[in-house]
Amino acid sequence: PGWRIGDSVFIGPGARFANDKKPDLNKGFVPVYGYVEQGAVIGMGALILPGLRIGKDAIVGAGAVVTKDVPPYATVVGNPARVVKSAT
Repeated sequence: PGWRIGDSVFIGPGARFANDKKPDLNKGFVPVYGYVEQGAVIGMGALILPGLRIGKDAIVGAGAVVTKDVPPYATVVGNPARVVKSAT
């Protein structure tokens, strides 16, 4: 198991995907993964927190820190990432 990456996804250099929501040396490592749907674009240096879903054809801007699910066809930027463009 691990992060699930859909077809035709672009992941820019230095993008990171976290996999532990609450690191605690006393309780051990409990991996939590997420999903990047088909056609999504993850910009350079972005950080995606664990357990999230990046929607189909979504765009995550360079350096964004994604703390919530990204809707399909949306563009998110910033820290924390916020939607600046959506399909609706």
